[in-house]
Amino acid sequence: MNKFILLIGSFMISITTLQAQQTDRKGGDPKLTEQWVPEPKIVTPGKTAADAPSDAIILLGNNMDAWEAKGGGPAKWAMENGVMTVVKGAGEIHTKQAFGDCQLHIEWRTPAEVKGDGQGRGNSGVLLMGKYELQVLDSYNNRTYSNGQAGAMYKQLPPLVNVCRPPGEWQTYDIIFTAPRFYEDGSVQSQARITVLQNGTLVQNNATIWGGTQYIGISNYEKHPEKLPLVLQDHGNPVSFRNIWVRIL
Repeated sequence: MNKFILLIGSFMISITTLQAQQTDRKGGDPKLTEQWVPEPKIVTPGKTAADAPSDAIILLGNNMDAWEAKGGGPAKWAMENGVMTVVKGAGEIHTKQAFGDCQLHIEWRTPAEVKGDGQGRGNSGVLLMGKYELQVLDSYNNRTYSNGQAGAMYKQLPPLVNVCRPPGEWQTYDIIFTAPRFYEDGSVQSQARITVLQNGTLVQNNATIWGGTQYIGISNYEKHPEKLPLVLQDHGNPVSFRNIWVRIL
């Protein structure tokens, strides 16, 4: 009888040991996988997705102070009630501050009065680091080459879908941009990548950028600084912009 009790006791101990081992294989103490440091800093979000969070840099609010002309000096685009509009022939403008990896919010509007077609209709562009162009175009019932319409990385990557609003209505780009990295000898360590939501809809999904934007020929990379200004293009059409802000990543 005593031997039987000892056998049962030994069996129960073995079961308990096996259960403990299984628990250890599943992770054991849950505190071992808890990370407390570093603690994420507190950032106050905007009331809406379009509002700048507390750590954003405002690039366009009620003035154009963050911008200058291509050759230096004041930007010569029109500004009224927080809306900045391309003045034909004034040339591209760029930010005074340089950026690399970033989150960028920008709102744009093509003219309500439709003139021209294809690339001649509401054309502008957002050039990340002044080199990688996200096309701005009136692509509402306006067929052009797919890698040249709104939401495209110009002459490289067509948008996943066309979500353009009618002419004269405000549209949004929310951009996550990862700058390229270069080795000392100028060769590419990692290509630039971009995610874009146009009007809240995904149009570029962590896409690999081929190189600097080219109108003619194949894009390629040339070594450049880790940070460069953001550029807005003057393509001769009175495209308007408002509520531009950026977060450095």
